[in-house]
Amino acid sequence: MWVAGELATLGREDLTDAARLGVSELVTNAILHATPPISVRLGGTPVHPRVEVHDSSAAPPAIRDMSDDARLLATVGRGLGIVAMYSTTWGAEVSPHGKIVWFEPASEDHLPDDEVPGDVYDLTGVIDDLLGQAGEPQERVRIRLLGMPVRVFAHYRLWYEELRRELRLLSLNHGTEYPVARELSELTLQVEQQRRQARGVERLDAAITSDDDRADLAYDVPAAAPATMGRLRQVLEDADEFCREQRLLTPAPTPQLLSLRDWYLGEFVRQGAGEEPLPWPGGYVVEDASARA
Repeated sequence: MWVAGELATLGREDLTDAARLGVSELVTNAILHATPPISVRLGGTPVHPRVEVHDSSAAPPAIRDMSDDARLLATVGRGLGIVAMYSTTWGAEVSPHGKIVWFEPASEDHLPDDEVPGDVYDLTGVIDDLLGQAGEPQERVRIRLLGMPVRVFAHYRLWYEELRRELRLLSLNHGTEYPVARELSELTLQVEQQRRQARGVERLDAAITSDDDRADLAYDVPAAAPATMGRLRQVLEDADEFCREQRLLTPAPTPQLLSLRDWYLGEFVRQGAGEEPLPWPGGYVVEDASARA
């Protein structure tokens, strides 16, 4: 199994049995109850490796009865009960596009005595709650993004979502060990809330859907957004260093994506301070992954 080989490469053969059981159950559940594509990934760090199964169903997972009788009678589809028995922590993140069910396999010498409760996280629901408490912003500022590289930004968005989720899980399970993960996780909620309050962002989504290569955009954002984006730029730079030091198992961003991040977030800061917009200075063709730093 691919996951077992990767764990062996990390020197974590002690996690192999739990990982095999968990992957078998999660993939079986995805085949029975979800829709393709289904993929298996390895995330986290060498100290805290995490196995993930991605599928296209937005339905949250549920633990079935794993009493002694149920264990004897069940042959397939035993749900997350097996995962909860052979993990130090597990959970799921649900979005309108599908879900990711993840777990950190327990070592042979540290299997839990009981099923470990999981964390099911719905970012859309969290932001809906925050918006309901905040109400409409009283003041807005205009941010113009000239020559936005649409296809490059689509790749940036995927990278950012992966990093956001990766660090949220590290923060959730090992926050005291990884304080920058906790800080970024808290900040991204504020960023997403302000994005939902902005006007004009649908133009970028339409350009991505239409497969345009560039677009001139104008956003009317909450007055606090430039400061939030400036803080996000600083925290992401701290996260870059953290990711290098902790050797995250998720891929690093390309230099092109880092350049786009600096320009994109920088435009919010500059224009929030009253400066004129500067167009994107880079290219419009997505760099190959071999160009990663």
